[in-house]
Amino acid sequence: MSETKPTNLQTILVATDFSQTAQAGIDWAVLLASSHGARIELVHALMVPNRATDFVPSPPDFTEALQEAASGKLNEAAEAIREKGVEVDSHLRLGVPSQVLLQTADEKEVDAIVVGTRGLTGIRHLLLGSTAERVVQHATCPVLTVHPGDADHHREIRTILVSTDFSQDSETSIGAALRLLGPQPVAKLVLLHVYHLPYEYTAYGTIPTSLDYFKDVEGAAEERLNEIARTLDREGLAVETLAKEGYPPDRIIDLADEVGADLIALGTHGRTGLAHLLLGSTAERVVQHARCPVLTVKKTIEA
Repeated sequence: MSETKPTNLQTILVATDFSQTAQAGIDWAVLLASSHGARIELVHALMVPNRATDFVPSPPDFTEALQEAASGKLNEAAEAIREKGVEVDSHLRLGVPSQVLLQTADEKEVDAIVVGTRGLTGIRHLLLGSTAERVVQHATCPVLTVHPGDADHHREIRTILVSTDFSQDSETSIGAALRLLGPQPVAKLVLLHVYHLPYEYTAYGTIPTSLDYFKDVEGAAEERLNEIARTLDREGLAVETLAKEGYPPDRIIDLADEVGADLIALGTHGRTGLAHLLLGSTAERVVQHARCPVLTVKKTIEA
């Protein structure tokens, strides 16, 4: 690790579609902004339909009325943030939400993006192509995804579970997690490596050589985790390490519950060399199903 005393966040972009989940994202962003002394860029992307139905065109003043209504709700949301003592600018932009968010994030050179995993769609989980997923895939800064169940559960981030596969992406996610902790005096970082052994090692029951192999893998993982932990010398930071066997997404989510994590952090891809998330990848499944917010980080250079 090259940096163990990261600087505070300066600018946080928050997406809102005025849903309950979007409000949960705003609440978490306000908490972070207050802790870091950061400003918020509040963004609403408005997609204007060409017609109300296939056979009835929209009224001529429909777009103007829609923009006026959205602007009013956006101003209300921004004012509520200001009342909490956080500096905020609001942006109403026309276009595809994921594209609007990514473009605005680049323009404003934000340090992080906060987005809900679902909004007004009523979908129970992320779908390929959804706004949150596309932002996670393509953002060049860390993305904090917030779930419907995270509403009214925003709190100071004291414990972060960082899942690592010892790749460069994983190292980047550790740095992002440390930066997110900011100036908080008491915090805990739990470094986790989940190894998933081939089916052949478990399908036929316990055999003598498999026990030794399990111990070798676990021991090697613990050694590498301890090496990383020794580099994270930061005042007020406690570092714990865990090496566990299992299906990575499920183990990450369950262990986050066990250690009382306020946040999960992980890279969007590790050793695969893929330039984006694939359906079924560890990062995507964790973002979908975690029971706390998830911070995802990817390299700015596409693989």
